[in-house]
Amino acid sequence: MSNTKVLPLIEADSTAVAPCCPPLTERPFSADEAETAARMFKALGDPVRLRLFSAVASHEGGEACVCDISDVGVSQPTVSHHLKKLKEAGLLTSERRGTWVYYRVEPSVLAAMGRLLTAVPAGPVR
Repeated sequence: MSNTKVLPLIEADSTAVAPCCPPLTERPFSADEAETAARMFKALGDPVRLRLFSAVASHEGGEACVCDISDVGVSQPTVSHHLKKLKEAGLLTSERRGTWVYYRVEPSVLAAMGRLLTAVPAGPVR
């Protein structure tokens, strides 16, 4: 008898994107917006975390088992620490399935980060 169960797929609703902050060129950040954005950028400021985030984001199916992404040149406890920091920053979600943990980047997070950094230049770049 198998303990596996099929989980339903949830379609991402592109209208549900709630960015943490306005685009940088729209207006100055509030203190809360700056805290949120800084937490995300700080988490991605570490090369190992950036590699893990990229591995999850680019993994087939939009999610990755920790067993598939842990080859980043550091020990397993260090990988777990970095994944925890990415989760705390709101960049990853996870789900335990048996003995493995699967990580996912929510589409709304990528969209929000893209909107934050998307800027229409006000004039010529100097």
